[in-house]
Amino acid sequence: MLNQVVLVGRLTEEVKEKNKKGFAIITISVPRSFKNANGEYETDFIDVKISGSIADNTKEYCKKGDIIGVKGRIQTTITKKDNKDIKLTEIIADKITFLSSKSES
Repeated sequence: MLNQVVLVGRLTEEVKEKNKKGFAIITISVPRSFKNANGEYETDFIDVKISGSIADNTKEYCKKGDIIGVKGRIQTTITKKDNKDIKLTEIIADKITFLSSKSES
């Protein structure tokens, strides 16, 4: 079995401080490789959970607009809200690769 995700995209905002649980959420914009019915390329905005030294290094070295690579996994958890089960699917980063800064592109 394999649960692995690889994404390459641009950071949509500055990396925030880790929360009390020790992780931060970053959002990357990833353009699709095909056109929609109107002949346009659409973009997906994907949230990625980062923690530990990955979060520290990303905050220190990456800025809004930089291109990064994310290697990680999909994780699904179920929580209760108002006596209903809510399924939450997240991308958890195992590695962030700094590919280029906005000023270089």
